[in-house]
Amino acid sequence: MRRCLVIGLALAVLCAASTLAYARPPTVVNSPGYDRRLQESRKALTAPVSQSVPAPKRVKKKHPN
Repeated sequence: MRRCLVIGLALAVLCAASTLAYARPPTVVNSPGYDRRLQESRKALTAPVSQSVPAPKRVKKKHPN
């Protein structure tokens, strides 16, 4: 019984410690210039293209008998 309690307590401590860990190095900082350029490039990718290319016409192929 005591063994199960110790294992459960160890698992609880391990889970609590893992939620405090962050997956980024401590040297990462927010850069306003980089964020602005990133947002502008994403807007440019989602903006509609002024000259749209028409889709090719589908033609039903006739197979010889």
